[in-house]
Amino acid sequence: MRILVYPHAMEIGGSQLNAIQLAGAVRDRGHEVIVFSEPGPLVKKVHDLGLEHIEIPRNRRNPSPEVLATLVRTVHKRRIHVVHGYEWPPVIEAFFGPGLRWRTPVVGTVMSMSVVPFFPRTVPLVVGTEAIREATLVAGHHRVTLLEPPVDTDTDHPSVDGSVFRKEHGIPQDEVLIAMICRLVPELKLEGLLAACDAVGALAAAGHKVQLVLVGNGRSRGEIEARAAKANALAGRTVVRLTGEVADPRPAYAAADVIVGQGGSALRGMAFGKPLVVVGEQGFSELLTSDTAPLFLKQGWYGLGGNGVLDLQKHIEALVDSRDLRGSLGEFARRLVVDRFALTRAARVQEEEYLFAARTRPATGAVAAELVRSGSGVLATKVRTKYQRWRGTAATDDANATPIVVSRGKP
Repeated sequence: MRILVYPHAMEIGGSQLNAIQLAGAVRDRGHEVIVFSEPGPLVKKVHDLGLEHIEIPRNRRNPSPEVLATLVRTVHKRRIHVVHGYEWPPVIEAFFGPGLRWRTPVVGTVMSMSVVPFFPRTVPLVVGTEAIREATLVAGHHRVTLLEPPVDTDTDHPSVDGSVFRKEHGIPQDEVLIAMICRLVPELKLEGLLAACDAVGALAAAGHKVQLVLVGNGRSRGEIEARAAKANALAGRTVVRLTGEVADPRPAYAAADVIVGQGGSALRGMAFGKPLVVVGEQGFSELLTSDTAPLFLKQGWYGLGGNGVLDLQKHIEALVDSRDLRGSLGEFARRLVVDRFALTRAARVQEEEYLFAARTRPATGAVAAELVRSGSGVLATKVRTKYQRWRGTAATDDANATPIVVSRGKP
């Protein structure tokens, strides 16, 4: 099959990294795969995997009529069998472009924490958590497949050397290093980043030999730098460091003793055999153990509700104080990610979605109804966003950044 994979962005982030890694793994299963995207740091990853890349403009409307037209031409010229969009804008462009013009099958993946209500329900949908899968089935989607964020457990491995990273950033070997590797953005991430600064600052001030490194960049960097400066002042030394974005974060994962994070970053940390504290919003943090794993396997590597910095500080302190606990929980994390999230397994599941889409076409009437419903939904969202911008109340997050999670209690 000839498959066109369209990530929604190419900055370093979980959904788009998953898209590229899966594209390479599906290619290795004997298919021709082309990546269609804007420029960005992850284009190098596309080339390193030996995949063809077709570039579209970075600055464009979302969704973009111009990109939609490019999709129509590309699919026709390259005789594409399936278009695979990641997150809702690429799916909408594919659905209204080659999906409408050529009846080309479209597959969609949403690795955000929820699915927009105007997502076309006739498009086979892949989501990252069981809670989201159940919610979208209730909402009337025809086919929803659970594919938890894949991890390349061959390249993300405990044997990766992190000593150079520690040396470059002046982190002594006898300090317990906490790492957060993620975008520094308000959506979903900011609360956990700020809480980590506060927790590590307090622990260091109390005499614990601990440091925090934040690897990534984004719109919230200024606010996080200010919070890091407060933590450093409280501790009387540098205990929180920001490295900026790095093209290959593997040395940072390898250098860490503990990972604090959510989503794909949490899973990558697990692949390196590191103990994990999962953070979310509204004060959520929880240590990954055999008892808490079922919660995350249900709702994803994120959560809502808790006691904020107090909980996070408690979880980090337990790990800082016990090398044995770090070792046992790191081994558990590695086993879990290899058994459940390996890239090779994910590629087989993704291939089946392509084959299903190619051989199973929805009824014309159902497609027509979804064209009207989805088009109306996109238009309404655009009008509402313009009005909110005019009033100065527009949110900066994406339309599907509102999470679907189960209750704070254990399952």
